[in-house]
Amino acid sequence: MWILPLVGYVGVVIGFGFLTLATASGLYYLSELVEEHTVLAKRVLVRLIQGIIGLQIIFLLVDRFPFWPTMLGVLAHIVYLGNMRRFPYVQLSDPLFLLSCGLVLLDHFVWFRYFSSAQQRAYTNMSSYYDSPTDMPTFTQIASYFGICVWLVPFALFVSLSASDNVLPTMGGNNSEAVGVGSGSEVNQKRGGGMFKSAVDGVLSVSGNFGSATGLKRSDDRL
Repeated sequence: MWILPLVGYVGVVIGFGFLTLATASGLYYLSELVEEHTVLAKRVLVRLIQGIIGLQIIFLLVDRFPFWPTMLGVLAHIVYLGNMRRFPYVQLSDPLFLLSCGLVLLDHFVWFRYFSSAQQRAYTNMSSYYDSPTDMPTFTQIASYFGICVWLVPFALFVSLSASDNVLPTMGGNNSEAVGVGSGSEVNQKRGGGMFKSAVDGVLSVSGNFGSATGLKRSDDRL
């Protein structure tokens, strides 16, 4: 068969494209919700961080997860909680924010090594090729742990960064820089969209310019 595998590859590409567009649209909508309900978003994020810290302690006590990786995950979420002190305003040069970015990567690396080692030990202890490994988490369980306990809070904080564009000027010197102190037109431009929305709009603009340059899309006539 020659045609059917090609059709399968095309279907995978199209499906991946639709999945990417659906994810981007969902995140775009979530960023709008965070901008409109800042107080509720902060309350939900704080409760989420506290719940994940408690969940990691339960993993340590019940499922016998390793102590030091668990403490690293708890420390990372405590640092995430520290970023909520001035929510929704987040300064990208803040040492606490930079520490959060480093802990995300370190936490992912540590847990990835732990699950990889656990899987290798489980297969090594098999007495026969036809045996099934025992006490080894499945791919769904590992992916769920990474999604909830490692990446959920950092991803939520990333989406909520767009709310900082609507912060009103306060007595703090740094906060006034977030919305601008110049002319009214500059303030309106900065409050027009968030970080994530700006990224999505930039991608759409680049794709539109590429389509116009290649002739795939005809540019609109303007007066």
